[in-house]
Amino acid sequence: MEAEVCITFTEFGKMQNMCNFLVEKLDSSVVISQPQFYHTPGSVENLRRQACLVAVENAWRKAQEVCNLVGQTLGKPLLIKEEETKEWEGQIDDHQSSKLSSSLTVQQKIRSATIHAASKVFITFEVKGKEKKKKHL
Repeated sequence: MEAEVCITFTEFGKMQNMCNFLVEKLDSSVVISQPQFYHTPGSVENLRRQACLVAVENAWRKAQEVCNLVGQTLGKPLLIKEEETKEWEGQIDDHQSSKLSSSLTVQQKIRSATIHAASKVFITFEVKGKEKKKKHL
Protein backbone atom coordinates (compact mmCIF):
# COMPACT_ATOMS: atom_id res chain seq x y z
CA MET A 1 0.00 0.00 0.00
CA GLU A 2 1.17 3.52 -0.78
CA ALA A 3 -0.19 6.80 0.58
CA GLU A 4 0.76 10.42 0.23
CA VAL A 5 0.26 12.77 3.17
CA CYS A 6 0.61 16.53 2.79
CA ILE A 7 1.07 18.58 5.98
CA THR A 8 1.21 22.35 6.34
CA PHE A 9 3.44 23.67 9.12
CA THR A 10 3.69 27.23 10.35
CA GLU A 11 6.96 26.65 12.19
CA PHE A 12 10.04 25.19 10.56
CA GLY A 13 11.33 23.65 13.81
CA LYS A 14 8.11 21.69 14.33
CA MET A 15 8.31 20.42 10.75
CA GLN A 16 11.86 19.22 11.29
CA ASN A 17 10.92 17.46 14.53
CA MET A 18 7.98 15.70 12.87
CA CYS A 19 10.12 14.57 9.92
CA ASN A 20 12.77 13.21 12.26
CA PHE A 21 10.10 11.41 14.31
CA LEU A 22 8.57 9.78 11.22
CA VAL A 23 11.94 8.66 9.90
CA GLU A 24 12.85 7.20 13.31
CA LYS A 25 9.59 5.28 13.67
CA LEU A 26 8.97 4.21 10.07
CA ASP A 27 12.57 3.94 8.85
CA SER A 28 12.88 3.23 5.12
CA SER A 29 9.15 2.75 4.61
CA VAL A 30 8.66 6.54 4.63
CA VAL A 31 9.88 9.01 2.02
CA ILE A 32 9.88 12.67 3.01
CA SER A 33 9.94 15.20 0.19
CA GLN A 34 11.74 18.53 0.37
CA PRO A 35 9.60 21.26 1.98
CA GLN A 36 7.90 23.86 -0.17
CA PHE A 37 7.81 27.33 1.34
CA TYR A 38 5.12 29.98 0.85
CA HIS A 39 3.72 33.00 2.63
CA THR A 40 0.04 33.64 3.24
CA PRO A 41 -1.28 37.09 2.28
CA GLY A 42 -2.03 37.72 5.97
CA SER A 43 1.55 37.01 7.03
CA VAL A 44 2.96 39.38 4.40
CA GLU A 45 0.54 42.12 5.48
CA ASN A 46 1.54 41.53 9.11
CA LEU A 47 5.21 41.85 8.13
CA ARG A 48 4.49 45.20 6.42
CA ARG A 49 2.64 46.44 9.51
CA GLN A 50 5.48 45.37 11.83
CA ALA A 51 8.04 47.14 9.60
CA CYS A 52 6.04 50.37 9.84
CA LEU A 53 5.70 50.10 13.62
CA VAL A 54 9.44 49.49 14.03
CA ALA A 55 10.19 52.49 11.78
CA VAL A 56 7.94 54.72 13.92
CA GLU A 57 9.58 53.40 17.09
CA ASN A 58 13.06 54.07 15.65
CA ALA A 59 12.08 57.61 14.65
CA TRP A 60 10.68 58.28 18.12
CA ARG A 61 13.87 56.95 19.74
CA LYS A 62 16.08 59.14 17.54
CA ALA A 63 13.95 62.21 18.23
CA GLN A 64 14.11 61.45 21.97
CA GLU A 65 17.92 61.24 21.82
CA VAL A 66 18.20 64.52 19.89
CA CYS A 67 15.92 66.28 22.39
CA ASN A 68 18.00 64.97 25.28
CA LEU A 69 21.16 66.16 23.55
CA VAL A 70 19.87 69.72 23.12
CA GLY A 71 18.12 69.96 26.49
CA GLN A 72 14.55 69.75 25.24
CA THR A 73 11.60 67.44 25.94
CA LEU A 74 9.97 65.44 23.18
CA GLY A 75 6.25 66.04 22.95
CA LYS A 76 3.48 64.22 21.15
CA PRO A 77 3.67 63.40 17.43
CA LEU A 78 1.97 66.03 15.27
CA LEU A 79 2.19 64.16 11.97
CA ILE A 80 2.99 60.54 11.12
CA LYS A 81 3.21 59.56 7.48
CA GLU A 82 4.47 56.33 5.93
CA GLU A 83 6.36 57.52 2.87
CA GLU A 84 7.57 54.25 1.43
CA THR A 85 7.24 50.54 2.01
CA LYS A 86 9.31 47.88 0.29
CA GLU A 87 9.39 44.14 0.46
CA TRP A 88 11.59 41.61 -1.27
CA GLU A 89 12.34 37.94 -1.18
CA GLY A 90 15.77 36.84 -0.06
CA GLN A 91 18.21 36.14 -2.85
CA ILE A 92 20.45 33.15 -3.29
CA ASP A 93 24.06 33.66 -4.35
CA ASP A 94 24.71 34.28 -8.05
CA HIS A 95 26.79 31.14 -8.49
CA GLN A 96 23.97 29.11 -6.95
CA SER A 97 21.16 30.64 -8.99
CA SER A 98 22.23 28.63 -12.01
CA LYS A 99 21.63 25.38 -10.11
CA LEU A 100 18.24 23.73 -10.29
CA SER A 101 15.92 24.61 -7.44
CA SER A 102 15.74 20.96 -6.43
CA SER A 103 19.49 20.83 -5.76
CA LEU A 104 19.43 23.65 -3.20
CA THR A 105 19.85 22.81 0.47
CA VAL A 106 16.96 23.45 2.84
CA GLN A 107 18.87 26.41 4.33
CA GLN A 108 19.32 27.92 0.85
CA LYS A 109 15.62 27.44 0.10
CA ILE A 110 14.72 29.15 3.38
CA ARG A 111 17.02 32.08 2.56
CA SER A 112 15.58 32.46 -0.93
CA ALA A 113 11.96 32.23 0.31
CA THR A 114 12.43 34.65 3.22
CA ILE A 115 10.56 37.91 2.77
CA HIS A 116 12.10 41.14 4.03
CA ALA A 117 10.23 44.41 4.53
CA ALA A 118 11.31 48.01 5.02
CA SER A 119 9.28 51.10 5.84
CA LYS A 120 10.26 54.74 5.60
CA VAL A 121 8.27 57.12 7.79
CA PHE A 122 8.13 60.89 8.21
CA ILE A 123 7.19 62.09 11.69
CA THR A 124 6.90 65.59 13.12
CA PHE A 125 7.03 65.82 16.90
CA GLU A 126 6.20 68.63 19.25
CA VAL A 127 9.35 69.83 21.06
CA LYS A 128 9.00 71.45 24.48
CA GLY A 129 11.45 73.22 26.75
CA LYS A 130 12.97 71.08 29.48
CA GLU A 131 10.30 70.44 32.11
CA LYS A 132 11.30 71.44 35.61
CA LYS A 133 10.44 69.05 38.39
CA LYS A 134 8.18 70.52 41.07
CA LYS A 135 9.73 70.78 44.48
CA HIS A 136 7.61 69.58 47.33
CA LEU A 137 7.83 71.76 50.41
